[in-house]
Amino acid sequence: MSTFNVPTKDQVNDTNKAIFEKLEGMLGFVPNLYATYAHSDNALSNYLTFANAPTSLKAKEKEVVNLAVSEVNECNYCLSAHTAIGKMNGFTDEQILELRAGNASFDTKLDSLAKLAKNITENRGRAEEAVVNNFLNAGWTNENLIDTIVLVGEKTISNYIHNTTQVPIDFPVAQPLDSVVA
Repeated sequence: MSTFNVPTKDQVNDTNKAIFEKLEGMLGFVPNLYATYAHSDNALSNYLTFANAPTSLKAKEKEVVNLAVSEVNECNYCLSAHTAIGKMNGFTDEQILELRAGNASFDTKLDSLAKLAKNITENRGRAEEAVVNNFLNAGWTNENLIDTIVLVGEKTISNYIHNTTQVPIDFPVAQPLDSVVA
């Protein structure tokens, strides 16, 4: 596979330059994956609008989905980024490992969310009826179900971009789940 360069601010269009400046102000840097979106004149803006759109899921709940989906899709960049973000949202290292595996023994409601996100991803959108029923019986709503499916799609886009481009990971690297669980 060809190596993808990570574009710098002087290599992108004016719209992406403005987004890079905003990201630098908010995060202190432009994550390599976001910079990679800027190979397209429109993809970074479109993705950030999609990723930051209103949802019925809280930030911590979104991280449950992000971790489970990124594990199934074997995206080490997103696993690394969302491990860091998961910690910022109050998850412990042990909880993050569970979430990556599609479980949350520490919280029944989050467990049903993790299982649903994993199941949707593994089955390419054909969630098993028992998993959906478990999700709804845990207190989630139809709105939460649709928002979870949308989030699975959003995270899958980033997973696929990294898995195709293999740009360098600029977060502390998450170890493969089988190496830390074994």
